[in-house]
Amino acid sequence: MMKPLEPPDTHCLSSAIGWLELGNVAEARNELSQIQPAEQHHPDVLEVRWLICAEAKGWEEGLTVARALVESAPKRSSGWLHRAYALRRVPNGGVKQAWEALLPAAEKFPEEPIIPYNLACYACQLQQLDEARAWLERALAVAGIERIKTMALADPDLEPLWEEIRAK
Repeated sequence: MMKPLEPPDTHCLSSAIGWLELGNVAEARNELSQIQPAEQHHPDVLEVRWLICAEAKGWEEGLTVARALVESAPKRSSGWLHRAYALRRVPNGGVKQAWEALLPAAEKFPEEPIIPYNLACYACQLQQLDEARAWLERALAVAGIERIKTMALADPDLEPLWEEIRAK
């Protein structure tokens, strides 16, 4: 188990999150750079670094960070989700690569609804509508109909299933 960050690194991490919430990616990066080198690969630091990459749409760096997060904290579902999300967006990536990267996480994290939800999105985009329906049902079973239905009806990835989703 990874030891928690300690001050002053926790202060820098909190400041980075604050700057990110304000939309200032440059200052968020600056705050992270002040965390001591030995803690730069701490999962909490990698989480925030990935969020910075996502905000900046720096998907190649985001993929590298997500891979490091999966490696350093394989029991965190977020690393698996971030990796798939970035894989979908990098050059030479795509929905199929995202699908393949996220699929093993479904067994590892059966109580995480975003994993089957994202798999439903990927399956839908791959024109595998029966597979998409099955994953969406799994997400509904974990998170509840209202939460997932609201997300799904706002998600263009699931547009081919919107009529069915509205009927739920």
